[in-house]
Amino acid sequence: MSTPLRANVILPGERRDIELHTADGLRLVGELALPPAGRAPVGALVCLHPLPTHGGMMDSHLLRKAAWRLPALADLAVLRFNTRGTASVRGVSEGEFDRAGAERFDVAAAIEHAEFAELPNIWLLGWSFGTDLVLRHGLDPAVAGAILLSPPLRYSTDADLVRWAESGKPVTALVPELDDYLRPDQARQRFAPLRQAEIIGVPGAKHLWVGDSETVLDEIVRRVAPSSYPLPRQWEGPVEFGDSSAYADRTTAAFGPLT
Repeated sequence: MSTPLRANVILPGERRDIELHTADGLRLVGELALPPAGRAPVGALVCLHPLPTHGGMMDSHLLRKAAWRLPALADLAVLRFNTRGTASVRGVSEGEFDRAGAERFDVAAAIEHAEFAELPNIWLLGWSFGTDLVLRHGLDPAVAGAILLSPPLRYSTDADLVRWAESGKPVTALVPELDDYLRPDQARQRFAPLRQAEIIGVPGAKHLWVGDSETVLDEIVRRVAPSSYPLPRQWEGPVEFGDSSAYADRTTAAFGPLT
């Protein structure tokens, strides 16, 4: 039976609840999604979500769709978690929001978990606030590269960009044409210190990426698992359906004014 890949479709895979333990003593809740049994991952995404003070969480819609689809479609492992003080259906992570400061321990704990799980080809996937966490705290020897969705460059500095430039690791930024915070031409100027950064402007897209999820997932796969690009739009086989209504009231709130 052929099923269109709509927002609430969950494809086969192995999904397990995880806990991350930070160096400053906090417990963070998350999930690791792996390809279906018998298939080894070819790469891994460590996901860093939008601003938690405005509703961002591990279940923000792009990250949720990545975890529900990419293990089956591209043999990618997807690790999602709530940064300190963040809540979702999965639970509440201990601690308090620290404006991209103490979250460095959260990023380190997630990368450490991916290493401990022996996941190959680890990439960081940040969205909005999560891109600042990538740029400030994600330059780890275990990380192969980074993909940035709607980067506002609010907490990141030129020094952070220079460090990534000196590493030589690939960085791709997907920038919506109609973004509320940083648009493609501005992004090319701001990212100038990061010489190898690939800036991709997405026509008609907005910061929320509503209606553009397939474009985002395709661009992720093109870099991390290129043999699976482009992704299909239909699935032949068994599926489950998730309850996306649990997040409806938080999707728009996640992208209110940054304070």
